[in-house]
Amino acid sequence: MIFFLLLVILVFAAQIAEIFIPPLDWMFNAHVYIVPVIVFYGAMALPFPLMLALAFVAGFLWDAMIVQVLQSHVEISFGWSILLYAVLAAIMHGLKPLFSRGRWELHCVLSGVCTSVILLAQYLMISFRRGSILFNREVWWQIAGPGLLAMIMAPLVFWSLDWLSRLTNNPYQPQEESFREYAPR
Repeated sequence: MIFFLLLVILVFAAQIAEIFIPPLDWMFNAHVYIVPVIVFYGAMALPFPLMLALAFVAGFLWDAMIVQVLQSHVEISFGWSILLYAVLAAIMHGLKPLFSRGRWELHCVLSGVCTSVILLAQYLMISFRRGSILFNREVWWQIAGPGLLAMIMAPLVFWSLDWLSRLTNNPYQPQEESFREYAPR
């Protein structure tokens, strides 16, 4: 439970930090998103009910930020990202057996893909509300760029959160496997 509370605090702190991180000029002004990577690690390291709670917190904060930024004319319904985070985190949670064996490669790649899916869903919702969909090079970089950055950040974030998980004695952390378990008999 301590680890879950730390993840909630980290999600809140990362959501605030994302506001102050400027877009990357060398990547067509792509933004850096840390919260999805933390949520997707939580999806692998927590039991299903706590994973859903973490997805709820992250989605709620995301929606609250969007409503605050857009203020007068809200084009996205409040609560959509809670559902999106829950679905994507559930997919990551389904791959938990790989994580339990210490195999993080697929999870790092999926963190980037799922981050891009969140942004693509947001873009499509806004586009449908406005009645026009325009895909150009800059739009694709605004969607794919943060996913690529999340994919690059994921190993370091996962390693740091794994260290924090071990420090707090999280009962759901991956088990160490010995070579003997796979050796022929």
